[in-house]
Amino acid sequence: MTKTLALALAASTALTTPALAEMLDVEKDELTFGFIKLTDMAPLAIAYENGYFEDEGLFVTLEAQANWKVLLDGVIGGQLDGAHMLAGQPLAATIGFGTEAHIITPFSMDLNGNGITVSNEIWALMKEHVEHDAEGKPVHPIPASALKPVVDAFADEGKPFNMGMVFPVSTHNYELRYWLAAGGIKPGYYSPEDVTGQIDAEVLLSVTPPPQMPATMEAGTIYGYCVGEPWNQQAVFKGIGVPVITDYELWKNNPEKVFGISAAFQEENPQTTIAVTKALIRAAMWLDENDNANRPEAVEILSRSEYVGADYDVIANSMTGTFEYEKGDKREVPDFNVFFRYNATYPYYSDAVWYLTQMRRWGQIAEPKPDSWYDEVAKSVYKPEIYLAAAESLIDDGLATKDMFDFDTDGYKAPTPAEDIIDGIAYDGRTPNAYLDSLPIGLKGEQKVVGNEVQG
Repeated sequence: MTKTLALALAASTALTTPALAEMLDVEKDELTFGFIKLTDMAPLAIAYENGYFEDEGLFVTLEAQANWKVLLDGVIGGQLDGAHMLAGQPLAATIGFGTEAHIITPFSMDLNGNGITVSNEIWALMKEHVEHDAEGKPVHPIPASALKPVVDAFADEGKPFNMGMVFPVSTHNYELRYWLAAGGIKPGYYSPEDVTGQIDAEVLLSVTPPPQMPATMEAGTIYGYCVGEPWNQQAVFKGIGVPVITDYELWKNNPEKVFGISAAFQEENPQTTIAVTKALIRAAMWLDENDNANRPEAVEILSRSEYVGADYDVIANSMTGTFEYEKGDKREVPDFNVFFRYNATYPYYSDAVWYLTQMRRWGQIAEPKPDSWYDEVAKSVYKPEIYLAAAESLIDDGLATKDMFDFDTDGYKAPTPAEDIIDGIAYDGRTPNAYLDSLPIGLKGEQKVVGNEVQG
């Protein structure tokens, strides 16, 4: 075939034959990416299964990791070229909370996708404090104020109230803390000397790996947890617990996981990074296109043992636009998992700043910081310029159109209105300290944790 004919074919059939589009000159074509067995790793699985990595000239191996620390260490050490990460991980590593390393993200993997589940025993105690509708069903969202009398009763009996989250810098830790604090329950602080996060806590939060959440709760070690799917729905299927709120109800269209790589990898492999980002964007588009028409196929892929490895029906319960709370109480939640809509894949600075505010709120960032610091850290980790280069390349390939992407933003979303957040407090990423000052529970201003108390 002549070069002219090949180019003509590429121009006429780019949407159906993307392999004929001009590939980037990648510096490294054999890559290994890590993930944790959660449904929001889906963009990686779909990019692999649908051949999007290969379309970019990339030969990718996907490897499940034992836990988030092992995964991060793999990226830092170079055993992994990149990974499905907690959004807090690149930020925490870059500012030196925990393992220190400069990790960046060119791609946000999803919005929403988490829930908070309590055991049947706790739900029975909460129910009398929950509003019910005319049909006798609980009115959602259920605030943590319904849990407060239960926590207080445990305290009166001298019993600690334990809950699980997946990692100290996970969305789940911050969402669980946010929900508890919005209901008037203190979830505890961190300090440089005490990294348990349980200083002055009314509810004791500890780390439990996602797949072990249901069994740990069933054993009575924890009374509830915050985790991604399918591990909330698994509790419903097993009949051992009740999800009381989704993070969509907690903070509408909140950012979740990211794809993380080391800054050094990107510097050495700039074209490869763009190519990877292109493949992931295509996967996200596929996951959301035609009103989630591809989700059943995605669920089948994710249910395989090499990916999430949970039953098809358990994954489908949330992934296909519904969410089951109590057994039989299945409700429409079309945006429980969002992969591309609402600019879900764009790595917004304001998303990064929110995570940093929560680190400061609970003492993981021990000292006060000016607003400019939050902006600088966000820009050192979140890389929309790489994302937009990938988007432009997809447009040039005929695989996307300009209106699919947010080319006009300065990297900050419009403020999240008060009505979209459980505590009725608006969030503006441009003014992090004013936001922290507006939250009733948590560090603000010059406050620090000294010993077992907040001072300042």
